[in-house]
Amino acid sequence: MNVKKVVTLAAVALLLFLLITQPDQSAEAVKTALGWLRQGAESIITFVRSLFN
Repeated sequence: MNVKKVVTLAAVALLLFLLITQPDQSAEAVKTALGWLRQGAESIITFVRSLFN
């Protein structure tokens, strides 16, 4: 088995473990990450709109 496969499987196993054992904290982490992505997308949209106004 190559290293990339082992690391991927370990990451998936850790993610599943955290989702099962700490669902509330996992949900908060996902909400936070989605908030960062949303804020970044809104900033990019604002920038592009400013270019064309």
